[in-house]
Amino acid sequence: MTPLVQSAAWQTLRDHHAQWQDRNLVSLFDADPERFDKFSLEAAGVFMDFSKNHVDETTVKLLADLGRARGVETLRDAMFAGEKINHTENRAVLHVALRAPVGMQICVDGEDVVPGVHEVVDRMAGFAERVRSGARTGRTGKPFTDIVSIGIGGSDLGPCMTVEALRSSLHPRLTMHFVSNIDGAHLAKALRDLDPETTLFVVISKTFTTLETLTNAKSARDWFLASGATHADIAKHFVAVSTNAEKVEEFGIATRNMFGFWDWVGGRYSLWSAVGLPIMLAVGAQGFHELLAGAHEMDMHFRTAPLERNLPALLALLGVWYRGFFGATSQCIAPYAQDLNRLAAYLQQLEMESNGKAVTRDGTPVSTGTCPVIWGEPGTNGQHAFFQLIHQGTDVIPVDFIAALDGGHNLPDHHRLLLANCFAQSEALMMGKSADEVRAEFAAAGQHGVEVEALVPHKVFTGNRPSTTLLVDRFSPRAIGALVALYEHKVFVQGAVWDVNSYDQWGVELGKQLAARIAPELLPGAVAGKHDSSTAGLIARARAAGA
Repeated sequence: MTPLVQSAAWQTLRDHHAQWQDRNLVSLFDADPERFDKFSLEAAGVFMDFSKNHVDETTVKLLADLGRARGVETLRDAMFAGEKINHTENRAVLHVALRAPVGMQICVDGEDVVPGVHEVVDRMAGFAERVRSGARTGRTGKPFTDIVSIGIGGSDLGPCMTVEALRSSLHPRLTMHFVSNIDGAHLAKALRDLDPETTLFVVISKTFTTLETLTNAKSARDWFLASGATHADIAKHFVAVSTNAEKVEEFGIATRNMFGFWDWVGGRYSLWSAVGLPIMLAVGAQGFHELLAGAHEMDMHFRTAPLERNLPALLALLGVWYRGFFGATSQCIAPYAQDLNRLAAYLQQLEMESNGKAVTRDGTPVSTGTCPVIWGEPGTNGQHAFFQLIHQGTDVIPVDFIAALDGGHNLPDHHRLLLANCFAQSEALMMGKSADEVRAEFAAAGQHGVEVEALVPHKVFTGNRPSTTLLVDRFSPRAIGALVALYEHKVFVQGAVWDVNSYDQWGVELGKQLAARIAPELLPGAVAGKHDSSTAGLIARARAAGA
């Protein structure tokens, strides 16, 4: 494929971008009273207002042309057809099959995978409903009160984020806990107030060899056995999400309590699979099916809508526009919902592990910047932390504002003020405040003179800063499904434009390999291997401290 910056579509966009040096968002709204209607779309229950972005009709057309020229539609069709677009691992990429309804056909190597997906979901549902009803009990016959999910990366972030997002829909008897960090403090805190007789553990690891997950799982098993339980009782309190039956059985988990998935399910795209068992335990089978239905509805929109009217494609192409032409090296995610407090962390992995690549699909260096840094926190907390940087800092930082029209609680004044802040922040980023406006405010307060003039520069906001607002009616399972699928497909489109493989993650391997080497060197009496002076010094210091 032609290097991106040398492509005709990119060069046309570059020429078009030159026109934006002197254009201001406020003037665009002043010139076109219908701008909001022209640059907003709705699909799968998600409304997207992208009118506060540096685009006009020509920009949208040229961005869509870029997407087509880079093969977005062709690669999209290949993904849905089950072709092995993850070429470095020779795997299909079929998280869309995990939410396909009964009767839809998606094939891998000539086999329709949808029936197998529903078989696993049905097994999950049977298990989850027995736990939720109290029919499935622990070793002493008591119903479970606490679920501890043990995983890391995609085996933790997706389920944890989704359960947090759907907190208002959780089972009243069950409390969910998520443990991922190998830092023992994480597991110790989770277990501190739990009763071993009423605690169920879900251990999530595709290979059942992941260092962090197995270390935590073995410590949890030790804690459980220390309560007076026997090895035979492990099967009553531990279930596994894995594909390695031998390792699962060796751990003490009955294989009848193992839920599998497939190699075409990437970890960061796996919450729709058996990895989502904690979600189903939390919100029930019906809630999980609604989550899948919302994602499938977004899948169908992404698959069929032209790029100019396609929510994931436009969200992605806006990101390419800012990364490639405005120098934006980061993207802020600002959900105005406390229950979405793990969304930014989830999107960090989804986007940065997928598109944080420096070589194209054929192994040559990329010709432009790829994935920006993804970060954020829920509003309104972010306003009192980092919004200063977004408003008056030196960098252009596009913001995605995310909110629900219905807060899902009985504190309406709180939600009204939350939405007011959300809408005000996007307006303030766009409008800014000029020096003349600052002087007028001082004058209205009866303040004049040299001291006032000295303060003017500090109170000026340049404005003209871009944002996109995503709204749903409420954060239901269906809405969360559609929202997550929206970002999944955004990642796909950007990967296609940048010509990177969004579905491998070789960059996480080197650190794991070196950690496996260093861990035994920290044992008392061990001989340190060959390292650089810094690493050797740190190892020596840790050993001296008895680590």
